Amino acid sequence: MRNASPDGRKALALAAALLAVTAATGAGPAPAVRAPAPPLPARMADTGGGSQLITAEAPGLRSTTGRLTWWDLRDGRWVAAGSADARFGANGLVEGGRREQGTSTTPTGLFDLPYAFGIAAPPAGTSYRYRRVTEASWWCEDNASRSYNRWVEGLPKDCRAGESERLADYPTQYARALVTGYNYERPVRGRGAGIFLHVNGKGATAGCVSVPADAMRRVLAWADPDRKPHLAVGTRTGGTAITGY
Repeated sequence: MRNASPDGRKALALAAALLAVTAATGAGPAPAVRAPAPPLPARMADTGGGSQLITAEAPGLRSTTGRLTWWDLRDGRWVAAGSADARFGANGLVEGGRREQGTSTTPTGLFDLPYAFGIAAPPAGTSYRYRRVTEASWWCEDNASRSYNRWVEGLPKDCRAGESERLADYPTQYARALVTGYNYERPVRGRGAGIFLHVNGKGATAGCVSVPADAMRRVLAWADPDRKPHLAVGTRTGGTAITGY
C-alpha cells in the first residue's frame, strides 16, 4: 500500500482525534430524527372528495371539548388554514348511526355542509348560501312531522313547538352557523335533528359542535362550497377515531 500523503496523514490524525473525543464523552451516533406525522386529513380514509375539510377532534368519547381545524388541499398536501377550541355534547360523542335524539351527544362521522345561516349578517367574504334568521324561523325536531330536521318559516301544524327550536331564541349560538348533513338527506326519526356547527354558548352543547364567535366568522369567510368542504367529527383513538372516516 502506498504511504499516505501529508494531507492524508492530517486527515487520519483528525479522524483519530474525533474518535478519541467520542470515546471519552460516551457520545454515540446522533439519534435518528423521526419524520413528523402526516397531517390529520392525510391519515383519514375519506375526506369527502373536496379540497377543503373541517375536523372536530375530541380526546375521547366522553370528552366535551376538543379542537376544530379547517384545512386546505394545496398541491396535493393538506395545510391547516386555522384552528380553535371546540365544544361537544354534554354527554360526549357517539357513533352517528347509533345516536338517539335527546341524549345530548355529538354524532361522529363525515358530514357535508348544505348551507349556512345566522341571526347576524354573513361575514365579509362568505360564499356559502346564507339564510338569515327571522322571528318566524324554526328548526323542526318533531319526529311525527313531515318537516322533521328541516328549517321552516312559521311552525307547521304537525310540528310541535315543544319538540322544535325557534332559532331567534338563541341569539348567541345562532348568530352564525353551518348546517351539517347529519341525518339530513334522508332523516331517520329518533336519530336526532338540528346538528350544527355554531357559536359557543355558556357550556357544552346539546349535540352540536361549537366554537368561539371569531372562529365561526373565520370559518364562514373561508369555506367555499365549490371546493366541497365536509365536517369530520371523531376522537383521537378508539372505534370512532377520526382517521377511520
